[in-house]
Amino acid sequence: MKLSPLNVLALLILAILAGSIGAVATNHWLNEESDRAGLHAFVHEELQLTAEQDARLEALEAQFAIEKRHLELSLQAANAGLAAAMDDEHRYGPKVGTAIDAVHERMGDLQKATVRHVFDMRALLNARQQEAFDRQVGSALTSEPRE
Repeated sequence: MKLSPLNVLALLILAILAGSIGAVATNHWLNEESDRAGLHAFVHEELQLTAEQDARLEALEAQFAIEKRHLELSLQAANAGLAAAMDDEHRYGPKVGTAIDAVHERMGDLQKATVRHVFDMRALLNARQQEAFDRQVGSALTSEPRE
């Protein structure tokens, strides 16, 4: 079957959109940037950290930034694999299904790392701070999604 330039363009746009879904869904579901930045600000500004806690938190943040970047690049590569599979098969075939599974696995890796990071942050806090932190995390995870 010969594809017209319009069909090729439509498929390319579809592949790009599908490849971006994983990253967009992750950002939306976790409210990743704003909530983690908000959580980080909450911890620093509202919990009255000691100098030692503050230094340890900064070290955790630096370590997580590296891990997060690695995971984001892995997710980006999985999205590129999905786009390539869609371009190759032009249908929901076995390559596309496998590529979708790879995207979901990378999204899960990023989510698990983020949750581990939240617990690592919590471990630095005293009991009073942990109570406030837990309320903030619970609120962030159960609030209505932002548009």
